[in-house]
Amino acid sequence: MKKSSRTARNLVIAVIIILAAGWMAQAYLFPSEAKTGYVTTKPRIGNLADTVLASGTITASKLVSVGAQVSGQIKALHVDLGDEIKEGDLIAEIDPSTQQNDLRDAEAALANIKAQLAAKQAELKQAELDYARQKKMRALDASPQEDFESAEATLNVTKAEIAALNAQIDQAKIAVDTAEIDLGYTKILAPMDGTVVALPVKEGQTVNAAQSTPTIIKLAQLDTMTVEAEISEADVIRVREGQPVSFTILGDPDTRYESTLRAIEPAPTGIEDDDDNTDDEAVYYNGLFDIANPDHRLRVWMTAEVTITLNEVENALIIPSAALSGPDKDGLYTVKVLNDKGDPIEKPVTVGMNTNINAQIISGISENDDIVIGASSGVVATSQSIRRGPGGMF
Repeated sequence: MKKSSRTARNLVIAVIIILAAGWMAQAYLFPSEAKTGYVTTKPRIGNLADTVLASGTITASKLVSVGAQVSGQIKALHVDLGDEIKEGDLIAEIDPSTQQNDLRDAEAALANIKAQLAAKQAELKQAELDYARQKKMRALDASPQEDFESAEATLNVTKAEIAALNAQIDQAKIAVDTAEIDLGYTKILAPMDGTVVALPVKEGQTVNAAQSTPTIIKLAQLDTMTVEAEISEADVIRVREGQPVSFTILGDPDTRYESTLRAIEPAPTGIEDDDDNTDDEAVYYNGLFDIANPDHRLRVWMTAEVTITLNEVENALIIPSAALSGPDKDGLYTVKVLNDKGDPIEKPVTVGMNTNINAQIISGISENDDIVIGASSGVVATSQSIRRGPGGMF
C-alpha cells in the first residue's frame, strides 16, 4: 500500500515537471507578439515666438571718468560714493600752489615784455625824428649820405624789434591764459548730472597728470540703463534694430523688463584689443537697448538674461516640432494622426513658424486630432518601447 502511494506521488510530480517544461518551451519558441500602442498629444492654441537668447551686461547710459588735468596733491574731496551731484558741482580740489606760481611767472614775463615794448616805442619816436631830420638835411645836401642811411637803418631795426616784441607779448598772453586754465583745473567740477559710482582716490593723495589723466571719480547717469547683449555670430544675421527684447536679472528672475533693440554694433566685442581674430574663440556682437531705471534698482555690471523676439504669432495651432515629418522635395510636411480605429495615418499639413521645438500648423489638422509623437510596446520583455520614426518623430 505504501509503495503504491509513493508511486502515485512520483507520477504527479513528473507530470507537473513535464507540463512546466512544455510551457517554458512554448514561451521560448513561440513568443507572443507585442501589442503596439502610441504616445499622442493634442494640438493646443497659444502664442508662439521665434527668439534668440543672449547673455548681457547692464551698464549706465552715461558713464564718465572725471580726471585731473594738472598734477598735485588732492587738497579736498567734496563727494562720497553714491552721492547725487549736479553739473558744475565742485568735486575735488588740488593744491593750487604750483599753478598759482606758474601764473605769477607768466604774468611777470608778460609785464617785462610790455616794458621792453614801451622802451622800444620811445626809441622808435627818436629814430623817426632822426630819420626825418637827416632826410631834410640830405635834401639840402647839408649832411653826408652815410648819416641818412644810418638813420634810416636805425628806424627800420627799431620797427622790427617792436614787431618782435608784439609777437612775444602774444606768446606771453597765451602763457598767462594757459596758467589761468591750469589754475582753474585745480578745482574739479562735475561735467554732468549723475551718481558717484567710483572714488579711486583719497584726500592727501598726489596725482600725476604728466603721463596719463588720473581718475578722480566715475560719474554715471543711472535713471536710464543700457544693456549690452552678446549675440553670437550664428544669430546676429537674423537680428534687426527695432525688434522687441526682454530680460531678467539673476537676483529677480520673476520680473521681466521690456524694451526695443536700439542698435547692433558693427564689429565684434574685443576688437579694441586685437586687430585680427586669429584664435578659435566664439565671436559675439553687442546688441544695445535702453531701459528706464527710475528707482535705481538695476545696477552697473549686473548680468541680464536677454530674449530677442524675431517673430511672434498669437492664437496659433501648435504641435511639437518633433511630430513633423519632412519637408519633402516639394517642401511639404506630414504628421501622423490616429484614425477612429486607433491606427496612425499620415496627413499633409501647412507649417507656419517653426522654432524647432514647437511648430505652428496653418492647415491640415484640427484641435481635436490625436497627434502621434511616439510608439510603445505593451510587452515588458521588449528591448525598446519607444523608437524614433522618420523626420525626427518619436
